[in-house]
Amino acid sequence: MMMSEDTFSYQMTKSGKVFLFWNGKRIKILDGSAAQKLLAKIEGLNEEDAQLLMAKETGNFKRGNERQGKDRLAK
Repeated sequence: MMMSEDTFSYQMTKSGKVFLFWNGKRIKILDGSAAQKLLAKIEGLNEEDAQLLMAKETGNFKRGNERQGKDRLAK
């Protein structure tokens, strides 16, 4: 999956929460162990891999197989 621009970003707060943003809109808040796990995974990744990790973390973005499922039902 190639991402042409940096659509995802994150911000860490002093209280340990991590806010995930998509095109500048806050879409998910992580806290506790989930926030720490994300920060540990993202550390040391290149920008493209970090973008993919944040997209997967949100869970609300297409995985590429939606159209295939619709086509299969139509047959």
